[in-house]
Amino acid sequence: MQDLDRRALLGTAIFLTTAGFAGPALAQADIGRAANFIQSTGQELVAAVNDQTRDVAVRRQRVAAILRRAVDVEGVGRFILGRWWRQASPQEQQEYMKLFEETLIRNLSARFGEYQGVRFALGRTQQRTEDDVLVNTVIERPSTAPFSLDWRVAEIGGQPKVVDVIAEGTSLRLTQRSEYSSVIQRNNGSIPALLQAMRGQIQQLAQREQGR
Repeated sequence: MQDLDRRALLGTAIFLTTAGFAGPALAQADIGRAANFIQSTGQELVAAVNDQTRDVAVRRQRVAAILRRAVDVEGVGRFILGRWWRQASPQEQQEYMKLFEETLIRNLSARFGEYQGVRFALGRTQQRTEDDVLVNTVIERPSTAPFSLDWRVAEIGGQPKVVDVIAEGTSLRLTQRSEYSSVIQRNNGSIPALLQAMRGQIQQLAQREQGR
């Protein structure tokens, strides 16, 4: 559990963590589509976060709803579990995906739902591979130095989705994959050990929310 918390799920601690698989390849002409998707999603998040008529809990719920639409949660979750996905039973796979989504959304909505005055701006957009586009953004929060995030966007089921975030040159989904694999390996390949650690993390996140 400490290992899962140590980096605060690095991806989610910063903004969006997130499946280096993608659906059909994005065509070169879809660079604009990816940029527009990040632009509109960012505007929705900023509007939800900066809504002074809503309390923190309501803002978190609105942020969570936006994130569920924007992120390929299932694909990201399966990629992060990696080779262990095939070794998990159907029941373990089902529970893992449920826990992963709750962990991801709680982390992200908590990070954004409690701030106000958040701003972001689009930077350069470029074709990263045949399967995805990289969209650069600059995020500003009150009393915090601006920081850059690169969003990987791919077409999943005919819709653009976020499949990874690059922060300071680090792929957040790869970092998370390493964390989860480490927990499983230290417990002799036990998927239930990871599930237990994830349940413990969700409990801690819930306690933190109640304390705010």
